[in-house]
Amino acid sequence: MQELSMHVLDIAENSVKAGAQLTRIGISINTAQKRLELVVADNGCGMSAELAARVTDPFCTSRTTRKVGLGLPFLKMAAELTGGGMKLESTPGRGTTVTAWFVLGHIDLAPLGDMASTVTTLMQCNPDVDFVYTLAVDGESFCADSREFRAILDGVPLSSPEVALFIREYIDEHSAPLLKKEKSL
Repeated sequence: MQELSMHVLDIAENSVKAGAQLTRIGISINTAQKRLELVVADNGCGMSAELAARVTDPFCTSRTTRKVGLGLPFLKMAAELTGGGMKLESTPGRGTTVTAWFVLGHIDLAPLGDMASTVTTLMQCNPDVDFVYTLAVDGESFCADSREFRAILDGVPLSSPEVALFIREYIDEHSAPLLKKEKSL
């Protein structure tokens, strides 16, 4: 995948397929430590320890349509190429957390990509699922929460094109000042 945002989309879609009602997406950047951390945590069905240990194998998948699953193996590879890594924690019936960390400034670090469009797409295509997106850069943060959007919109669906445009612009507007601090993204 060309951008980290595509990894986020893939992992968050896995959360939705696992029955998650709440998915938290976090991007944390610490320039002093030269570290970018990506976290996707859900309250879906979770997985057994045996399955969790095998999910980075491309031939391990729960899908019946294809016999390969490349999302987690590609994310792990992308992180390791920068000197980072990935871990997965899961508990059956409680959910799964995927954490990947990357070395900022490394030549193999993929661009962050269009997180505003990624988060907006997730909210628009899964209007009954709650998504919380947090971007933190050197201690300053911004959060977009679909539950707050629903409360403000008072019945107007998140799937409405006008609402999706608003959410995308809102995320872009609040993310841009934070992302300007880190030039390597």
